[in-house]
Amino acid sequence: MENGALNHETETASTITIKGILSLLMQNVDEKNCKRLISLGMGDPTVYSCFHTTHVAGEAVVEALQSDKFNGYSPTVGLPQTRRAIAEYLSSDLPYKLSSDDVFITSGCTQAIDVALAMLARPGANILIPRPGFPIYELCATFRRLEIRYFDLLPEKGWEVDLDLVEALADQNTVGLVIINPGNPCGSVYSYQHLKKIAETAEKLKIPVIADEVYGHLVFGDNPFVPMAVFGSIVPVLTLGSLSKRWIVPGWRLGWFVINDPSGMFKNPKIIERIKKYFDILGGPATFIQAAVPRIIEETDQVFFEKTINTLKQASDICWDLIKEITCITCPHKPQGSMAVMIKLDVSSLEDISDDIDFCFRLVKEESVIILPGTAVGLKNWLRITFAADPHSLKEALGRLKSFCKRHSKQMQQPY
Repeated sequence: MENGALNHETETASTITIKGILSLLMQNVDEKNCKRLISLGMGDPTVYSCFHTTHVAGEAVVEALQSDKFNGYSPTVGLPQTRRAIAEYLSSDLPYKLSSDDVFITSGCTQAIDVALAMLARPGANILIPRPGFPIYELCATFRRLEIRYFDLLPEKGWEVDLDLVEALADQNTVGLVIINPGNPCGSVYSYQHLKKIAETAEKLKIPVIADEVYGHLVFGDNPFVPMAVFGSIVPVLTLGSLSKRWIVPGWRLGWFVINDPSGMFKNPKIIERIKKYFDILGGPATFIQAAVPRIIEETDQVFFEKTINTLKQASDICWDLIKEITCITCPHKPQGSMAVMIKLDVSSLEDISDDIDFCFRLVKEESVIILPGTAVGLKNWLRITFAADPHSLKEALGRLKSFCKRHSKQMQQPY
């Protein structure tokens, strides 16, 4: 490698990641401020006591660990029983059955993203990524030398995909279309009809869909969760998911990369062999965590899921109602799922705030509240609020946000 080559390549990647900017925001906390820090920036619900995993999950992990049967290496593609359990779990929502051979176990959904992009990458290729979206896709694409082409999500249409733009952006070198549903960072949940249109568009363009469903089933609005793989007979779908959100265990790093291709349009021995070889160089999740998965999936009570959904719905309602009381921000679409919502920042109404990044750094310094600037997810002068918090913390944080906006408003330079 020539001197400076690594630095040159690194500089071409995005310098903004969610964890990176949240770390910088943490450094800006004023230690002299007596207000407790409230973070609505990271999608980690375990921070708040109202979110905790089911007892079955913990018991299954302890049982697997204490058995002394799972202290060695697992097969690089994952334990057979884990792959089988996830295949059955995902098949329950599909019009066809997945086999364990369709499932590959990853260290969380982040590693599944890397696998998907690594498998599709080739010289001169490009990939279609939503804006706003999850910045790990941009980072992975950059390191894989994939050209990134952004398509818009339309806030006035519930953050649906701009399919006309998708068709305009695609060419013979396009290798995939990324769809995140339920939406992070938008809180959107796509209808069956819209997902079908996405599948038909991808089929027309002859590209597979990468379906990021890490928030799968975490929905509480009008639209039910429909897996993209329902349309696997129309277009090949690479489903990415994990236990992280639905079971509230992001630190366990148990995810999956799944090939949904009942028509065999995507699968062939060479592709499967390439995937297996790539997994040979990856470090998967701890073996005992993998071993716990079958029991976790089989024995988790529906009541646990319903409680999580109800808690998220209550939090999203609080967020929606209180945002409407704050003059400098607007929410174009009430969240229908996941744990986050995008809100528009009216910088012109503020006296001394230059943009969304400045807003967030000033907010944490003055009010000890962390929210994510929209620039981190692709939309300048927007904000992402993670509402997976207990009602008291959420109300307090949004109350401080309201005070902050009043204090910096051009039209509210008066006591309140």
